Amino acid sequence: MSLTLILLAATAATPPAPPARSDAVALARSCEDKDGFSDPAPPARVFGNVWYVGTCGVTVLLITGPQGHILVDAGVEDAVPQVLANVRKLGFNPKDIGLIVSSHEHFDHVGGLAALQKATGARVVATAEAAKVIRSGKISPADPQAQEIHGSPPARVDFILKTGDVFSIGPLKITAFATPGHTEGSTSWHWKSCEGNDCRTITYVDSLTALPLGTYRFADHPERVAMFRKTFAQVEALECGILLTPHPSASAMFERMSGAAPLASPDACRALVAGARDRLEKALAK
Repeated sequence: MSLTLILLAATAATPPAPPARSDAVALARSCEDKDGFSDPAPPARVFGNVWYVGTCGVTVLLITGPQGHILVDAGVEDAVPQVLANVRKLGFNPKDIGLIVSSHEHFDHVGGLAALQKATGARVVATAEAAKVIRSGKISPADPQAQEIHGSPPARVDFILKTGDVFSIGPLKITAFATPGHTEGSTSWHWKSCEGNDCRTITYVDSLTALPLGTYRFADHPERVAMFRKTFAQVEALECGILLTPHPSASAMFERMSGAAPLASPDACRALVAGARDRLEKALAK
């Protein structure tokens, strides 16, 4: 049975009207040939009450509501001022963010978590596996990238989540489901957003990339391979609606947001998995 966590937040101002589609075009142009984790990007609407407030290389999403907002991922530590500025540019108050959720416990997605907690006062939820890393700031020794990436500033985790947990702020509801592989705590999310009577499922699928660094070899870690394959099957079966990803380039987010490609495709999740599965098999072959 799903657990619903009701987060009390100060009543936020009525969200302003969405910007014109030209904002998404401006985002795509600003980030053309740029994918650095800290490369600045202007904010843009994704769909309905979902806004892109991250950088050229790392997704941060703002889901807005009348009683408070949800932030999806935190970006890198030095991009926090950019994220907060983007929230303000859209006409929203960072203090009205009541919940921060994350994809996985690498510095490019949770590095800004502690600073954003301080700036917003928001609660943070994570899986038990991700919470260990977030609270300590140290990468898990079992992480395939542990030998070559650094940790992040320790941050507070207010609630340990499980697959199926639903978190709410007023009418906003977001559902978690574990998708381990890239990290042990990898988590994906889905929710509904509407533009008038047009309501869509939005699925934020965490990184599915099998990326071994240093001397790590997936062939030596069958338990990690099994994790990936279980996650692939789960994501492949989804009707993901509008697919969003922690790195926008992984799912051509900017192209789709700007209208250069369809925003939603019935094959989006299957295509994402196909690329990830191929990469895992190549890593195993090495």
